[in-house]
Amino acid sequence: MSGHSKWSTIKRKKGALDARRSKIFTKIVKEISVAVKESGPDPDGNPRLRLAIQSAKAVNMPKDNIERAIKKGSGADEANYSEVTYEGYASHGVAVCVECLTDNLNRTVASVRSAFNKYGGALGTTGSLDFLFDRKGVFVLKQTGNPLDEEEFTFDLIDAGAEEVLFEDEFITIYCAMEDFGALQKKVESLSFEVESAELQRIPKTTIALDDEALKKVLKLIDVLEDDDDVQKVYHTLELNQEQLAQLEE
Repeated sequence: MSGHSKWSTIKRKKGALDARRSKIFTKIVKEISVAVKESGPDPDGNPRLRLAIQSAKAVNMPKDNIERAIKKGSGADEANYSEVTYEGYASHGVAVCVECLTDNLNRTVASVRSAFNKYGGALGTTGSLDFLFDRKGVFVLKQTGNPLDEEEFTFDLIDAGAEEVLFEDEFITIYCAMEDFGALQKKVESLSFEVESAELQRIPKTTIALDDEALKKVLKLIDVLEDDDDVQKVYHTLELNQEQLAQLEE
């Protein structure tokens, strides 16, 4: 799964930029609300809520904000959100999956369709891109700096459901099948590592490399989608080389 490692690195670097320009706290609050309505306000008995809280901590959301979001989600007057995924192609054949949480499906589909149309893409039918992505659980841990027996650590995680464990600079990236996510989440929570992220992702099986000019157009679509309040996550088959990543970070 060498492509996974590259994708993880891109997601992490791109994610740092996304956090600055998107309304990330709003998206996490919405996810917390849905998790609470789904399985209650107790994180110990609600894996989805535990995951949302981990995501909140990873972007340094204040504890008070998290607690308010949980209380709000418990309220009878809180909005009812629907989960929906839109799939389509950006220009140059780049596949794009858009995961949304919305209280108004008409508004959301109109907004997503408008973005695709404006930047040379087109929406497809639900499920039409499933063959291009693998659904995986992905955990990213930050190493503590203490000596670590990588082989023993890897086998320990494999026993808990991990398919692959990668050591990259100061990060450890762990992949698992979607159905093993809950079991591995509990294992990760028991470890003395800082959790950078823990989520279900759509990992592209193949990626498409573009020249700088074509890349700008596709990235514009992705940026517009990610900035939409109803959009939670955007996955795509775009490949970014190191030079292009460096330009994005400037």
